[in-house]
Amino acid sequence: MKLFITGGAGFIGSNFVRHVLAGSDDQVTVFDALTYAGNPANLAEVEGDPRFRFVKGDVVDRQAVTDAMAGHDAVVHFAAESHVDRSIASSDEFVRTNCGGTNTVCAVALGLGVDRVVHVSTDEVYGSIADGSFTEADPLAPASPYSASKAGSDLIALSYAHTHGLPVVVTRSSNNFGPYQFPEKVIPLFVTNLLDGRRVPLYGDGGNVRDWCHVDDNCAAIDVVMRRGRPGEIYNVGAGNEVTNRELTHRLLELCGADEDMIEQVADRLGHDRRYSIDATKMRALGWEPRRQLDEGLAETVAWYRANRWWWEPLKSTS
Repeated sequence: MKLFITGGAGFIGSNFVRHVLAGSDDQVTVFDALTYAGNPANLAEVEGDPRFRFVKGDVVDRQAVTDAMAGHDAVVHFAAESHVDRSIASSDEFVRTNCGGTNTVCAVALGLGVDRVVHVSTDEVYGSIADGSFTEADPLAPASPYSASKAGSDLIALSYAHTHGLPVVVTRSSNNFGPYQFPEKVIPLFVTNLLDGRRVPLYGDGGNVRDWCHVDDNCAAIDVVMRRGRPGEIYNVGAGNEVTNRELTHRLLELCGADEDMIEQVADRLGHDRRYSIDATKMRALGWEPRRQLDEGLAETVAWYRANRWWWEPLKSTS
């Protein structure tokens, strides 16, 4: 199978590329604009693989997408602006890339007769939930410009399935972590700060709850959905690793050999959702289940950032 992967130089996308090339005979074309979070270094391990090809391009450029996507069997659409704080400061690029880019990718895939489109989304589109967990049938209530743009992109993708019969499937994952994550995100930010002897900024009272899914588990889920998911359906990808931000911070402090004095309490983020939680029963019915325990995954992640300063130090100096 020939896969067209948008945003494949980003965090989850590059991990998915490595996952596919290591576990199948598929050929991969990465299409990425290489904005601040799209990093060629993320793909250095696979550059020499004859099944791998890279094309620099913007997902809102219809002609560029058409030229690059032609001849592929499936599309996995990762390309997105993804940081909540950046969306609060300026939402324009989020609407442009997340909504406009998804529309372009789906329209081109429809025109080319692509066999499968996987649209990769987030649990943040559901908004906050005090008790229980969201299912795929629950209404969307995004609270930030980022999550609103992702909710819009989900609906655009699904509209192509319902209106035109485009074989779209949507995944909505909980918070991912692991290697090659841009160091503005909480886990790599905190880890790299601590490795440099710098304090870590904890929003508000630290009581916000997130479910942490190792990127390897999410990549495996996306692969399963790509091959076995039903067109027009949504699949939640949750790992059941719910902890408060304060609990997460303490685990990272311990792994980095730091104490609580390294926590800097900062004003809470605007519109900060209190708790995310999704029900992954439907995803598990496809034969997937998370394999990485949170503590094990965090220890491995800290070890990776400790061993790969060459990767993250240039990013922090320019971010």
